[in-house]
Amino acid sequence: MATIVYLHAHPDDEASQTSGSMARAVAEGHRVVTAYGTSGEQGEVPKDLAEGETLADRRRKEAQASADVLGVQRVAWLGYADSGMRGWEQNTWDGAFAAADLDEAAGRLAAILDEEDADLVIGYDWHGGYGHPDHVKVHGVVHRAAELAARRPRVLDSTMNRDLMRRGVEAAKAAGLEGFEDWDPDQPMDDGNPLGEPESAISWQVDVAAYIPQRRASLAAHASQETDINGFLSMPEDTFAAIFSLEHYIEAGRPDGMQQGWFLDS
Repeated sequence: MATIVYLHAHPDDEASQTSGSMARAVAEGHRVVTAYGTSGEQGEVPKDLAEGETLADRRRKEAQASADVLGVQRVAWLGYADSGMRGWEQNTWDGAFAAADLDEAAGRLAAILDEEDADLVIGYDWHGGYGHPDHVKVHGVVHRAAELAARRPRVLDSTMNRDLMRRGVEAAKAAGLEGFEDWDPDQPMDDGNPLGEPESAISWQVDVAAYIPQRRASLAAHASQETDINGFLSMPEDTFAAIFSLEHYIEAGRPDGMQQGWFLDS
């Protein structure tokens, strides 16, 4: 059995990006650990915060609730502050994840890898999928932490399949569905790069269709982020399944071409 450590930038990122493989790994008897770079302090503030409760408090509770529905055995925190979106002044604040010294941040993750004797560590692609400063930081931290760990784990980068998204948008437009008129996965995001990566750069396409209920429950656990979460959960069931049934990962050193399979079988 393997031990996998996922590093995510903020609570709820695991729900939208890797919760399917997390649930699948747990169901097959593997040990799964979720680490977060930040507590998501720059996220949406809910109206029902209790007296003395901070957004970070709430989001940490939600992260644990998500872990519980996925079966994740441990939740860990690197202890940095949410850097906000690209160009916000919070990007450079003292303690911000995006501004953290790379070796220091990677050392914190490497300590978790060593405690767990991790076989795999999973982060994001080189531009964090869509250029968010904390997501970009995850990529560097994961790769450096793997170098610092006592036993170097395999490294995978979670990404979005841009070609698959494009085909989906084209099909939705052809079917006359609303809401896709101005959505283009090839358009530049805040950092000037399009979403995710093309299939030619992807190593693994993982089928997680059997874990759609866990993915829904993981998203629902992050109720404080009402705008994004309700956007996902209000999708028709077939649309939700089409979007969340596959996950995509890049693994350096793999043969060229996207393989449809399960990275834990390799």
